[in-house]
Amino acid sequence: PTLFPHPQLGRALASSMRRLDPFSTVADLPPGNEALRRAIAQRYAGEGLAVDPQQIIITTGAMEALSLSLQVLTEPGDWVVVESPTFYGALQAIERLKLNAVEIPVIPGVGIDLALLEEALAQRPIKACWLMGNVQHPLGHTMPDEHKQALMALLNRRGVALVEDDVYAEVYFGRERPRPIKYWDTSGDSLLCSSFSKCLAPGFRVGWVVAGRHAERVQRLQLMSTLSTNVPSQLALAEMLRQGGVDAHFRRLRHTLAQRQQQMRAALLRLLPGEVSISSPDGGYFLWLEFDPRLDSRALHAQALASGFSLAPGALFSSKGLHNHCLRLNSSHPWSEQLETALIQLAELIHRQLTVVPTNNNKAP
Repeated sequence: PTLFPHPQLGRALASSMRRLDPFSTVADLPPGNEALRRAIAQRYAGEGLAVDPQQIIITTGAMEALSLSLQVLTEPGDWVVVESPTFYGALQAIERLKLNAVEIPVIPGVGIDLALLEEALAQRPIKACWLMGNVQHPLGHTMPDEHKQALMALLNRRGVALVEDDVYAEVYFGRERPRPIKYWDTSGDSLLCSSFSKCLAPGFRVGWVVAGRHAERVQRLQLMSTLSTNVPSQLALAEMLRQGGVDAHFRRLRHTLAQRQQQMRAALLRLLPGEVSISSPDGGYFLWLEFDPRLDSRALHAQALASGFSLAPGALFSSKGLHNHCLRLNSSHPWSEQLETALIQLAELIHRQLTVVPTNNNKAP
């Protein structure tokens, strides 16, 4: 939480509230504050993606953007492709909307397996794909551009819409901000969702969807559900983007997150020699740990809570309970004695699980 520019956000909020037009509570109903939508469109234009501000709808965080996108594309009972492992929020949204998830394995460092995706598209009437091209959660890799292009070409050819979750795009570790998969969309069917929650203002809960030709339907759905996104938050972020300086914040944030991730990864490799495969993310603040299939991450989660710390069990990232021998850790916290103690305790719990000798109850007398 201390990595975000709270003083600047506070000043922008106070400034925008002093100049608040009483009619903005009406004017900033969906699609949202015009200045903010123009600023977002300008940022996309900087990476070569032409976006009409009128097709951007401001939402209450990225989860609302993603959920509204699914709703305009599907009806209860429809099939939706997700990656495996995938963000558990996607699985919860699919379940809430009474949809069916089709899990396609991810090739680490590359992205969703296109051969298996093509098979699934041929076998089922799939209506949408909820995918992450940049800093995939939980694995942390970014798809190479050629994979994004091939993926988008496949979906365009099959007439299947993409719902793109791009919330970690600003916390990449490379030299240039990676392009979204939508950059290669030729049909105009894809919806691109993101937010400022992971990179600038978590508590403001401001996200958006670049909805293209679906913009009017997304607006209508939002009016019938949450009505609109918090107006002061929209105004404050528009002011922040107008003043400039956010890119300097993003650079500092990326540098700090990369350092902390490297430090935690090095500690885990030291504490868990030979027992674990640890992801090497391209950004973000998560590490994905894969162990021998004997590991039970659900049991490990309960043991960790009893010891005073938390982790995300791998089964959480699959609708089928897969990946239970994996776990996800948050690497964004500064190094401290408390963190080091927790990692040592985690290593002890894992070692204890993996070295338990099973009892053979069927042994002959």
